[in-house]
Amino acid sequence: MNSRAASPVPGPLSVWQHVQNALYYLHVALATVVIGLFGLPLLLRHGRAGANRVATRWIGYMLWAAKLHLGVTCEVRGTPPTEDCIIAAKHQCFLDILVIAHAVPRRAFIMKKEVMHVPIMGWYARKVGCIPIDRAKGRDAMRAISSEINQRIAGDGLGQLIIYPEGTRTRPGERRPYKHGVSTIRGATGLPVVPVAVNTGLFWPRKGWGIRPGRAVVEFLPVVPPEVPAEGFVPRLEAEVETHSDRLMAEAGFRAPAI
Repeated sequence: MNSRAASPVPGPLSVWQHVQNALYYLHVALATVVIGLFGLPLLLRHGRAGANRVATRWIGYMLWAAKLHLGVTCEVRGTPPTEDCIIAAKHQCFLDILVIAHAVPRRAFIMKKEVMHVPIMGWYARKVGCIPIDRAKGRDAMRAISSEINQRIAGDGLGQLIIYPEGTRTRPGERRPYKHGVSTIRGATGLPVVPVAVNTGLFWPRKGWGIRPGRAVVEFLPVVPPEVPAEGFVPRLEAEVETHSDRLMAEAGFRAPAI
């Protein structure tokens, strides 16, 4: 590993790094088409298992290209889950999506239903077990999602459902109120919840430009105990994820601005 990609502190942002940023996106766009099309026989022949094999290769290739072009790697700490569960993660950028999804064997997301109709990406998203959401339906949408999850648990299993409780990407040091959707799904399904902390936004900005070299960290934390009551679950989850994300960012030299 080169010294840029091994550093736990974000490296400098040069003109050449901006050029590599553009080359990275061109590279992975082409790779997405090629890997997606060549992986279709696996998808058609083996269904979800085949789609997950292709997804693992695709995500791994994108992470390799990030190291090649941008000098960015990511250390995974803790134990990624392999059983049916909810992964409730801090979300700072595209990098943490890739790393979490690559670390688990049967990744799935809740996605806008429109995305499921996008060629190649939508085909694989549906096959790996991603769940469409119609946000216009409000609470009915959450009930429909919980029902879909229970059906999958009773069938061939759910996998690791990745959820971002803040609802969007946040900048380092920024906090948004945690939404209660993850608690609703937990209560309706009985699934264990694995919190995940990150410092990825220090290296890879939320809009994906101006990426700095170095070694980011994604940390899988212990499962939130099932005895934590519903009314205390979201505060407990938020405290776990935010405290550990702050620690990881401090390790990388980040200091939150004084208020």
